[in-house]
Parts: sequence; C-alpha cells; structure tokens
Amino acid sequence: MSGQPGAEILLTERLRLRLLTPGDAAHYLEVLNDPAFIAHIGDRGVRTLEAAVKSIEDGPVAMQRALGHSMYMVELRVELRVELRGNGREGGVPVGMSGLIKRDGLEDVDIGYAFLPRYRGRGYAFEAAQGVVAHARALGIPRLAAITTPGNAASIALLLRLGMRFEGTRTLAEGAPALNLYRMALSER
Repeated sequence: MSGQPGAEILLTERLRLRLLTPGDAAHYLEVLNDPAFIAHIGDRGVRTLEAAVKSIEDGPVAMQRALGHSMYMVELRVELRVELRGNGREGGVPVGMSGLIKRDGLEDVDIGYAFLPRYRGRGYAFEAAQGVVAHARALGIPRLAAITTPGNAASIALLLRLGMRFEGTRTLAEGAPALNLYRMALSER
C-alpha cells in the first residue's frame, strides 16, 4: 500500500476507499458540519476550506504517515463496463469517510465512519466498515474498538452487525459525555 495522498486503500463491490488529500477539503468540510455528525460524533469547529485543509493535514494525513492507517475517503466506484455508461450511475463520487483512528482515550485502534445524509440508508457504511475490518486484519491489528453515542441507533446496529460486542460506557475526556464502547478481536493473541 502506498502512503501517497489519494492512494487507493481498498475496493468493495460498490466503493473505493482511498487516502484523504487536501483536495478533499470541500467534502470533508461538508461531512464535519453535517448536523448528525455534530450530534453523534462532535463539533470539530472546522468552518472554512482553509480549516478543512489544515484538519486533513494534521489529522488523517499525519496519522497515515505516523501509524500506517487513518480515516479514508469513501467514493462510489467508477463503473467501467460500457453497457452501464449513461445510466445515471456516477463513479468517483465522494459519499463519506471510513477508516481506522488511534484516539488518545482508547487502548485499541478505533473504526470510524461518517456518511452524508443523501448516501445513508444504502448500506454504504456497512460495506465500507467490512472493508476496513478486513484492512485492519491485513495490517496485523489484533483488536478493534468503536465508540458511539448511546442514542445513535443506526451506528449501534451497524457495529453489532459487524460482530462487535458492547463492553460498557467510556468517557474519553474530563467532562465529556459517556459513549458506548464496542470491541472485536481480529486475531488470536
């Protein structure tokens, strides 16, 4: 796997996951300011394209460089078969983000995902998450964690469907709300 910005990480049936680049700032900004993202993940305070570029460089790009994994851009795959051209299906369209994050408040690497409202309810988050779990195994990560707000029913259902198990609640910072913590083993220890 290349660590170059924009490099492809994995393909699923309908999706392409690749490294984020500063050129993804507009999409990144839209995801971070989606009301559901703010309610369930948190307000990152990123309000301009310049701030989004800096957040990408300081977050996913730096994490990929340091740890070999990060949050990835999720795009619809380009349909290459001639008979499907012109049918309204678009390829390369950014639909959200999914990937592996190492948070200070968690012992394990955390799987994360966020999709724009117009792409929810189509199974993209689950498909991307399955690919990310397989990618984590290939990287030799022994165990994955996930966190979600207790009221995020869709995310909880996705994590359980992935095979994660609820372990209790966790607060990641002083004064922060309690989050549901899920884990799954990826390899024998």
